[in-house]
Amino acid sequence: MEAPSRGPAVPALATRESWRILVVDSNIRSAESLILGLRRHGHSVADAETGGAALQRYQDADMVLIDLDLPDLDGLEVCQAIRLTCDTPIIAITARGDEIDRVLGLQAGADDYLVKPYGFRELMARMEAVMRRARPRPRPADVILHGPLRIDAAARQVSLAGRPIDVTRKEFDLLYVLASNPDSVVPRKRLMQQVWGDSWSPRTVDTHVSSLRGKLGASEWITTVRGVGFRLGPACTRSRQSGA
Repeated sequence: MEAPSRGPAVPALATRESWRILVVDSNIRSAESLILGLRRHGHSVADAETGGAALQRYQDADMVLIDLDLPDLDGLEVCQAIRLTCDTPIIAITARGDEIDRVLGLQAGADDYLVKPYGFRELMARMEAVMRRARPRPRPADVILHGPLRIDAAARQVSLAGRPIDVTRKEFDLLYVLASNPDSVVPRKRLMQQVWGDSWSPRTVDTHVSSLRGKLGASEWITTVRGVGFRLGPACTRSRQSGA
């Protein structure tokens, strides 16, 4: 991967706002250069070298800057997965410069597309433009209610009809992802990447789903959609409550 082209020096002045930015790039040298420039402009930056890591970290970001060439997932898949759950602004920064690549990137959910090598000042201008256009995003629910099922994200606790359910860390993460998409089927591959990152086996999801069904007392709580993935069962009427 090529690093951003060097242009005239840009003063290390903070922009009007400070954003939390996730940089997704497997090229360490390129990522370090970008991260340094963003921090000099007053932004808080986290990084991810794989698509799996990106899917575990994007929830806390105000913007995602992603290289589409990743070692585990195609960056287009990562854009699609993020866009399915939220409106976090995404800018694709990649060496893929053909028109069809730009079209596919925008169709996958990227808000803008920048081809390497690029000028840092242009990137900053595009980021500011994307943030101006971005719709205000609702704060993620701290508490999700699904009939008698209560999932408290802040406390990482699950209860059913007021009775605490003892779940492991990964069981909680799996249940929270499903509950955050109550009307959608969450693909198995996305669950594996978002909950387990790069460390999983083919039976990992099935094992945790089976365990959760047992702890919740009924298999209907999590529905299997063959060949696709899982969704939270329609056994109860869903409602949400923000704030813990």
